[in-house]
Amino acid sequence: MVEIIWTDPALADLDAIADYIAIENPAAAAEFVQRVFRHVEQLQAHPRSGSKVPELRGSRYRQLVEPPCRVFYRPDRHAVYILHVMRAERLFRAASLAPR
Repeated sequence: MVEIIWTDPALADLDAIADYIAIENPAAAAEFVQRVFRHVEQLQAHPRSGSKVPELRGSRYRQLVEPPCRVFYRPDRHAVYILHVMRAERLFRAASLAPR
């Protein structure tokens, strides 16, 4: 089992998305956050279970899709680093992972 490490930027991304959802439906926002955390927890036992990021051919980054979002992460020998969370309909830019 590996450790899951959420970076501060990824937590801020998730928080911003949940805040936006909560404007219309606070209960849906809370459920969304719980779904994301549950989905990410599977990485403890299966760190490479997410798909490769199609926009980043040959990279070590992977993603989980938890609608309406994509969760980007980097598996390592002893940990999985959650780097970025974004709405799936937004255009992905590789630079969004660089400083994380």
